[in-house]
Amino acid sequence: MTTGMAGDVAALRALLLARFPIFAQSPAPLLGELTQAAARRVAAGGVLFEANTPCSGFPLVLDGSVRVCKAMPNGRELVLYRVSPGEGCILSGACLLGNVDYAARGVAETDVTLLGLAPNLFNRLLVEHEPFRRFVFDMFGTRLAEIMQAVEDIAFRRLDQRLAQLLIQRGPVVNATHQNLADELGTVREVVSRLLRGFEERGWVRLERERVTVIDPRALATFARP
Repeated sequence: MTTGMAGDVAALRALLLARFPIFAQSPAPLLGELTQAAARRVAAGGVLFEANTPCSGFPLVLDGSVRVCKAMPNGRELVLYRVSPGEGCILSGACLLGNVDYAARGVAETDVTLLGLAPNLFNRLLVEHEPFRRFVFDMFGTRLAEIMQAVEDIAFRRLDQRLAQLLIQRGPVVNATHQNLADELGTVREVVSRLLRGFEERGWVRLERERVTVIDPRALATFARP
């Protein structure tokens, strides 16, 4: 192994332990396997996986953000959840556990660095590594709660309230186009643009090109309350 390669492995190991402290007490052979897993870098906008394709592994996100979304019959996409540094993708875990294809697609929102655990390593960790098993099932519980909340919001909350809540969650500066926000809410750009202009007229936000700045989060939070 060259010095450069050794440095890369050491840096990858340090980043892995910083993002996933569940592996801090792992034996050296296991850490060696993890750092030898398929490291992957995906540029912003790149597709990590598509619906109706087989799952090749369980991604551990080291840097960046991944958006997992479901295509709708009208051609728009509904965002199911995001995967941030220190998290894994539960859809990938479900596909590996159930031996089924993906039912949604994963897209890099920013430049992403991840480690892809091969299916056999993922399954072995679930059986033999208690912290990893807890991590995976805790993540399943958290994501399920988030998706149930999203379903409830879509079914029972007005679109303007959902938009206000989205701006609070992603603010104070939301770098997104009106189309991006519409896709996330499962609606059309024209409706989101009209609602945003209304928010701006009330002094709650400032609209700029591909950016929404939250000026009055308290007013938005009050408005978003069911």
